[in-house]
Amino acid sequence: MEESTSSPTTQLGLIEQSFNCRYSRWVREALDELPESFTITDPSISGHPIVFASRGFLKMTGYSREEVIGKNGRVFQGPRTNRRSVMEIRQAIREERTVEVSLLNYRKDGTPFWMLFLMSPVFGKKDGRVINFVAVQVPIYAKQRRNGARFSDGGSGLPEVVLGSCRREVCSDSLLDFGLVLSLDTNPRESENDEIELSEASDLNKQRALGAINNILSVLTHYSESTGRVVCGKRCCLPGAGFLSSSLNISLGRIKQSFVLTDSQLPDMPIVYASDAFLKLTGYDRHEVLGRNCRFLSGEDTDSLTLYQIKQSIHGERACTVRILNYRKDKSIFWNFLHISPVRNASGKIAYFVGVQIEECCKNQDINGLNPDRRQLSAVGAVKIAVRSSSMGAGSSLS
Repeated sequence: MEESTSSPTTQLGLIEQSFNCRYSRWVREALDELPESFTITDPSISGHPIVFASRGFLKMTGYSREEVIGKNGRVFQGPRTNRRSVMEIRQAIREERTVEVSLLNYRKDGTPFWMLFLMSPVFGKKDGRVINFVAVQVPIYAKQRRNGARFSDGGSGLPEVVLGSCRREVCSDSLLDFGLVLSLDTNPRESENDEIELSEASDLNKQRALGAINNILSVLTHYSESTGRVVCGKRCCLPGAGFLSSSLNISLGRIKQSFVLTDSQLPDMPIVYASDAFLKLTGYDRHEVLGRNCRFLSGEDTDSLTLYQIKQSIHGERACTVRILNYRKDKSIFWNFLHISPVRNASGKIAYFVGVQIEECCKNQDINGLNPDRRQLSAVGAVKIAVRSSSMGAGSSLS
C-alpha cells in the first residue's frame, strides 16, 4: 500500500471540512463555552483523528489546538497504559456503543496520569450511522508508591486532565484505532520511576462525566439542525443499505491508495467510501462524492467503449483494468489507470465493488517496491480483508 502524500495542511483541511459540513460554523464557539474537558473524533476520516478539542481541554493539557487536531489517540499512550482498558475502548468503537473506563496515559512532558474516560457515539438521525465519538475526561484521585511508601495526592484540589506524550514504542498501527485517549494530571514533579496506583472513580466523577456528555450532545444536536443533517445521542433508526460501520471506516482509512467503494445492492451503485488519496486526486470534497455513481468523473471526451467495458465487467461480477480519461472537479483531465474488482462479504455474497485509481503520469513509479499492478492488487486485497472482517464482526455482535 502507498504511503499518504497528503500534507499536514491538506489533512487539517479535510478535518475542518468534515466538521463544518455537519454542523453550523458557530458550533465551535458554542463548544468552547463549555467548561468540560473533551474531544470529538471522526471515524470516517483516515486514522480516526481528533476533529475538535475543547478550550478547557487545551488549557489543562498545555497543548495548542494545532498539536492535537488530526492526532490519533494511540500516540498519547505509554508503556504503562493498561492494554486491557485500551482493548475495551477499541471494542466499544467496533460495536458503536458507550464505554467508561479508568485509564492511565501520558502528558506532554511524559508524566503518567489517571482519569475517568467516558466515550459515547453520535449518530445521524436520518441514516443511523455513527458521525462522531465524543470523549469526556474527568480527573480522579490517584495513589502513588515512592520508595516503597504509598501516599495519596497531597496537592490542593483535584489533579488535572492532560494529554500524553508521543512515544515511539506505541505509535504502531497494531494499537488502538481511536483519537480520544487522554490522561489525568497529578504532581508534575513525579518521576517516571514512581508506581502510580488508581483509586476508584467516585459516583460524583461518573455523574460529572455523564452530565458533560449530555451537554455536548445538546450543543451538537442544536447546531446540526441548521444544516439539515441532524445528529442525536441515540440511534434513532437502524442503518440502511449503504451504511458503513465505524470499524470498517477505520480499517479502510488505513489504505493509502486512491480508491472508492461502491454498494452493489443500491440503485445506480453509489459511492459509500472515498479515500483521502482519491479526494486529493480528483479535487472533490468527501460530501460531494458520497452517494454518487462514479460516472461523474467522465466527460465529453471519455471513451464510451471503455465505459461499456466497465459496465459489462460489473454485470458479469468480474474484475477489469482499463485506461480511461477522467475529469477533476476543476474540469482538468487526467488519464486514469483504473482497476475494478468485486468485493464479497463473509457469507461470500458480492457486497461492493472497489475501484482503484492510479494517474497515468505516476504509473511507472515503483512505490514501496511495488509496480502499479501490484499496488492496485494490494489495495484490493486490503479492502477485501477489511470488508470480510467487518461483516464477520457485525454478524457476531448481532447473534
